[in-house]
Formats: sequence, structure tokens, C-alpha cells
Amino acid sequence: MPGFEVLHQAAALCLTYPDDDFRTRLPLLREAAPQLRGFTDHAAVTGQDALQAHYVEVFDFRNRHSLYLSWWTDGDTRNRGMSLVRFKELYRRHGLEFTGEELPDFLPAVLEFASRTGDLTMLTEHRDALDQLRSRLTAFGTPYACVLDAVCATLPPAPTGARR
Repeated sequence: MPGFEVLHQAAALCLTYPDDDFRTRLPLLREAAPQLRGFTDHAAVTGQDALQAHYVEVFDFRNRHSLYLSWWTDGDTRNRGMSLVRFKELYRRHGLEFTGEELPDFLPAVLEFASRTGDLTMLTEHRDALDQLRSRLTAFGTPYACVLDAVCATLPPAPTGARR
């Protein structure tokens, strides 16, 4: 599924903490990824403090909105360690070393990886998790849901019988 690199990079930026750099990049994001306008338009008219507080409310206080893909499949179990190793190994196979402050399964990191390499393996393997996150963000009423809508639209559907 080529051609989604810009969208995936823009979505990665939208799903990270909205710091001053995000605010600076916002006009470019709005122009480069019209699929994200529901979120970027909201961000453009929302004050920085309110945007940051909303991010913390949505993503930092609830595992129900976890941006860590292996949390959706493994929870807080030992199996999660092996899942994280798989993410790191995939990065290495593409000549990249994961050195971020976040874990390697952090959705913005995975989206940036997909943007740079074109490898959608981890996104497609975690499609069911992305659908669950999208559904929960929609039910919560946050503009972040449209970012997940756009990302999911770039992926094949989850396999029938996927875990819910």
C-alpha cells in the first residue's frame, strides 16, 4: 500500500504530546495531510495549554486509550517483553536503531517507522488494536479519533475472528 508515507508521518506528529514544535508544524501538517483536518483544525483553534491538558486526559490517565500497541495484545504480562523485542528487531532489519524515550511499540514511533520504510507489518499485525483504540477514542468524543480513522483507512481490514 504505497503512498501513505506523508499521512503516517503527519499522524505520528499528531499523536505525540503537543509541544511548541507541534504548534510550529501545525500549518504544514494541515496542508500535507488533509485526511487529518478534523484534528488539525481543532488543534489550530485550541490554546496550547488546553491542547496539552486534553492530550494528558486522553492518553496518560487511561490504558483504555493506550498508544502502546503491545499493551492491546499482551497487557502488562511477560509476553509484552517479547513483543517489544519483535518491534526492535524489525527496526534493526531496516537498519534503524530504536533510541526513543518511549517504548518501541509507541504508535507514533511505529507510524514514523512505517513512513520512513514503507513497512506496514506492525500496523497491520495490530490492526485490531488500532480499531479498538479508534472506537474508544470516538466514544470518548476526542478529535484524536479522526487521526486513527485516517490511519486505519490506509490498512487492510483486520482478519475475521480477530480478538476484540
